[in-house]
Amino acid sequence: MSGPAFTLDALAKLVSARCVGDPQTRITGLGSLADAVEDQISHLSSAAYRRFLPISKAGAVILNEHDLSGWSGNALVVDQPYVAFARISQLFATPSELPEGVDGSARVAPTATIHPTAAIGPGACVGEGADISAHVQVFANAVIGDGCKVGESTRLMPNSVLYAGVQIGDGCVIHAGAVIGADGFGFAPDEQGRLEPIAQLGGVRIGCDVSLGAGTTIDRGAIDDTVVEDGVKIDNQVQIGHNCRIGAHSVICGCVGIAGSVTIGRHCVIAGACGIGGAGPIRLADRVVLTAATNVLTSIAEPGTYSSGTLHAKTARWKRSALRFGGLDGLTRRLVALEKRVAGKDSGES
Repeated sequence: MSGPAFTLDALAKLVSARCVGDPQTRITGLGSLADAVEDQISHLSSAAYRRFLPISKAGAVILNEHDLSGWSGNALVVDQPYVAFARISQLFATPSELPEGVDGSARVAPTATIHPTAAIGPGACVGEGADISAHVQVFANAVIGDGCKVGESTRLMPNSVLYAGVQIGDGCVIHAGAVIGADGFGFAPDEQGRLEPIAQLGGVRIGCDVSLGAGTTIDRGAIDDTVVEDGVKIDNQVQIGHNCRIGAHSVICGCVGIAGSVTIGRHCVIAGACGIGGAGPIRLADRVVLTAATNVLTSIAEPGTYSSGTLHAKTARWKRSALRFGGLDGLTRRLVALEKRVAGKDSGES
C-alpha cells in the first residue's frame, strides 16, 4: 500500500518556506542526511551534521539561509529548520485508529458518558461517572477510573491507567503503562515509629496538548491537585510526586524523579536522570534548563542552565578523585590556617 506523497511546493506552503529547485519534486517520506534517497526530504538543524550535506542523496533538504550555500539540490529555506521538519513529519505519521464505539469486550459503567465519536478498545474499563469526550481513543486494556474526565481527541494507549477523578485536557497522548493519579507517597511516623498513611485526597489535572511517556507515573495530591499545565512533554519512566505543578510547555526527559511539592516554571527543560527534591517546597523559575543527572536540592530563582555532579572517568582515576574529595574539608582548613599565618607575618613585617 502506497503512503502519502506531497510536492515540494505543498510542503513549502505548509511551513512558510522559500522553495529552491523544482517545486514539483515528489516527496514520499523522511530521511536523515546520511541515508535519505531521492524521494525523501531531510533536514539540517545542527552544525554537527553539516558534514553530511555535500554527500546527501535526499530529494530535498530543509535548512536555513546560511547553510544553503553548501547544498546544490532542492531545498526548503526557513529560519527554524527543526520546527519545519517537525511539522512536515506529522504528515507522514500513521497512528493506529480504533473504530468509533465501544468494543464488545470493554466494560463501561452505566453512569459513564461516552461521546458517539469516541472509541473504547478491547478490554478497556471506564468507571462510574466518567466523561469521555469526542474523538477520544482508548486502546486495549486501558483503565479510566470513576469520575475521570478525558478531553477531545486525547489518546490513551494500551494499559495506561487513570485513577479516580483524574482530569485530562484536549489533544493529549498518554502512552502505554503510564499511571496517573496513584496515591502520593505520604506517611506520618507515630510514637512507636510506625508509619501512618496520609490519605491522598487531591487529584491530578492534566492540561491540553500534553504528552506523557510510557511508564511515567504522576501521583495525586494529598489535599490540592497535582497539576501539569498545557503543552508539557514528558518522556518515559518519569516520576512526579504529589502536589507538584509543572509549568506550561516544559520538557522533562526520561528517568527524572521529582519529589512532592515541587513547582517547575514554564518553558523549562529537565534533562535525563535529574533528581529534584529537598527540604521544603522547591520552585524552579521559568526557562530553567537542567543538564543530565543534575540534582536540585534548593529552589532556583533565576532562568539559565544549571548542572551538578562529575563527568565520567576511568574507574581508577575516579576513585582517586573521590578519595581526594573526601579530604577537601581538611585541606581547606589547613589552607585557611596557612593564609592566616602568612597574613600575620606580612602585617608584622610592615
